[in-house]
Amino acid sequence: MGSAGGYALAMDFEHRWLGRIGYDEAHALQRALLTERAAGRGRDTLLTLEHEPVMTLGRNADPSHLLLAEADYVARGIAVRHVERGGEVTYHGPGHLVMYPIVALRENGISLRAHIRALEAALIAACAAFGIAAERRDGAPGCWVGDRKIGAVGVRVERGVAWHGLALNVGRDLAPFDLINPCGHAGVASTSIALEQDWAATARGERGAIGATAPDLRGVADLVAAAYESELAAYGTSASVHVNSAVPAAAGGSR
Repeated sequence: MGSAGGYALAMDFEHRWLGRIGYDEAHALQRALLTERAAGRGRDTLLTLEHEPVMTLGRNADPSHLLLAEADYVARGIAVRHVERGGEVTYHGPGHLVMYPIVALRENGISLRAHIRALEAALIAACAAFGIAAERRDGAPGCWVGDRKIGAVGVRVERGVAWHGLALNVGRDLAPFDLINPCGHAGVASTSIALEQDWAATARGERGAIGATAPDLRGVADLVAAAYESELAAYGTSASVHVNSAVPAAAGGSR
């Protein structure tokens, strides 16, 4: 609803940390939450998690950005899924944080642009918490550290409700990105929070800090969720996040 200072929204997010979960299971949970919100029921929800290894391709993705046959990925233990979100191909796996906000944009008066900007701002803020200067890049949604990509954004809106979301590389295992053109960019270098910390330690001459344990994924998830909320608040909203580690029984439990 309108106010003299712009929008005055009362948003009540639920943040669910799901741990490691297969792509299909998380997709089914997103779909169930989307159906509830589109019917005017339930709450806006932030799902944070890490996936079992999977390549996902957006609805308009160019298959040529897969550098192997789909069967070859499967043989390497990496699933391949063609999904509804925008964007090209990307990889999700252990050590890579994913956040899926299922948010009723229409009901809350949030534009798609504001939602995407909030997702990018959340990536940038999480990187900043670890001393990493990340930024947006025109025409390439997501988050970059110089010429290296550290985070991706891809969403879909159905019946006024947004789903899918963002991914942030946290751990050091980025080898699967060499098997694709990440987000449709041939030759793009990928990076992560842990790798950027290694390079910063190298520059400082702190050899003992190189290879240190990567940041805890759950902690990074909390940073990203809070930053997303904060960015929406900057548009004149008032939001609060309730944290819930449990997964509904219909989703098959947490793992």
